[in-house]
Amino acid sequence: MSRIKARFEALKTEGRGALIPYLQAFDPDYETSLELLKAMPAAGADLIEIGVPFSDPSADGPTIQAAALRGLKAGATLGGVLEMVRSFRETDAETPIILMGYLNPIDSYGPAEFCFDAVQAGVDGIIVVDMPTEEADLLDAHARAAGLDIISLVAPTTARTRLFHVLKDASGFVYYVSITGITGTGSASQAQLEEALPKIREATDLPVAIGFGISTPEQARAASRIGDAAVVASALIKTMAGTLSEGQATEKTVPSVLKQLIELSAAVRG
Repeated sequence: MSRIKARFEALKTEGRGALIPYLQAFDPDYETSLELLKAMPAAGADLIEIGVPFSDPSADGPTIQAAALRGLKAGATLGGVLEMVRSFRETDAETPIILMGYLNPIDSYGPAEFCFDAVQAGVDGIIVVDMPTEEADLLDAHARAAGLDIISLVAPTTARTRLFHVLKDASGFVYYVSITGITGTGSASQAQLEEALPKIREATDLPVAIGFGISTPEQARAASRIGDAAVVASALIKTMAGTLSEGQATEKTVPSVLKQLIELSAAVRG
């Protein structure tokens, strides 16, 4: 059983949803982001989403765009991100890791080689923001052979027939982009989430993680109960960015992010 499936099944037994924090790799530097990554499970992360810095993050708002630029300036590469995961796995064999990024770096790396190396490093799933279902054959066979879940994205604008098409071969979990727009620029209401989730569940038995616009403990609690998981990204990046001095980490950087993560986790588990 994959780590993703095992974790969601364990949480279902506990009677609660998951908290999935987002971390931009190499932001503001390799050492700080690795320290945060290693500390996140103890602070309440059930799964962890790692952003792969890319020069043209078209789905992301200003906060994550800035984080990606800091990561690139710090020397981030796709291979470097896999090395970070490999280091994380030296002390944590259970927490599922999902990479979120764009197709160009994977294509440049080599799809087959990437899927194999990602699994060997300890990655459990990938979210490729700009890869529609019709182009998934670039990765699909390689991912399945390696045992890597490709996480499907759906949105409020996804029609019912499209939902069934996108999710028929989905694995891991479904990522529900809860707003029509880029990251960190708005939030869906509880009523909107309650209306959307039954439509998604008609098309799949996979867990549904709700992301884009989840920033407060209250929103995380609601999303994790209406869906199966809450993804918190921009809010954590904003906190981290607020501790930096001229783009560099300070003594407040790691503790500030972990404090916020503990508060989010308390709400999800409460």
